[in-house]
Amino acid sequence: VQLVEPGGGLVQPGGSLRLSCAASGFTFSMYAMNWYRQAPGKERELVAHISSAGGSTNYGDSVKGRFTISRDNSKSTVYLQMNNLKPQDTAVYYCYATEYWGQGTQVTVSS
Repeated sequence: VQLVEPGGGLVQPGGSLRLSCAASGFTFSMYAMNWYRQAPGKERELVAHISSAGGSTNYGDSVKGRFTISRDNSKSTVYLQMNNLKPQDTAVYYCYATEYWGQGTQVTVSS
């Protein structure tokens, strides 16, 4: 199983960023997918969850209304669209599925 997450970076407050996670080694369309994040000195927290077919999503309270999770089962890829980013969104973002974690990608929100 591989979960590869390019797409992090530095963005100004109020800006947007889209993360992607390309999956391989398992039947992607059969599994729910998740994004987590971990800020320095804090526990890893669930950011967003999407069901296997994409019909159901859930979000952490701190990102509701700003982040959107989606997936393309034909490309075995899950996305996280992040809008109106805030400094407190700064963290390493991880893709998670079937008990496997991606390597993480750093997102820094700063002016």
